[in-house]
Amino acid sequence: MKLYGEMHRFIPIYASWYGARITELEVTHHPRRFGKSNYGMIRIVKVTLDLLVVSFLDRWIGKPIYLFGGFGLLWLGVSLVSLLYVFYLKLFANLSMILTPMPLLVAMSFMMGVMSILIGLLAEIMVRTYFEALAKPIYFVNNTVNLPPEHGADGG
Repeated sequence: MKLYGEMHRFIPIYASWYGARITELEVTHHPRRFGKSNYGMIRIVKVTLDLLVVSFLDRWIGKPIYLFGGFGLLWLGVSLVSLLYVFYLKLFANLSMILTPMPLLVAMSFMMGVMSILIGLLAEIMVRTYFEALAKPIYFVNNTVNLPPEHGADGG
């Protein structure tokens, strides 16, 4: 397991990904005798960002299109609802579209939706290339049922 930056805080999470069982042990914390703590607001921000990275890796590393595609569909939905509202204003309120920021919202949300989906597709290609180039398994098989011992997880 390779740890980058200050990711040592999340060793239990990484270990659980590899099938380790995690437990807690009670320890005695002694009061600080010398110096002062360097744990300030900057470190809290760093830990929070690291936690977001770990959360992303845990949930979305195998299928980034689910995350980016979900955002893309959300933005396309915002675009469609905004467009329908623009038509409603034009037809029923007799309000010109250029008097509202709605056309800009329609265009921007549509572009965000398309870009999010395209980023998801690119991320999907990159993840597949990463796993294949390193021969890194996407998941680990703990045990098998009804397979002869010489067969591995891939059946070969």
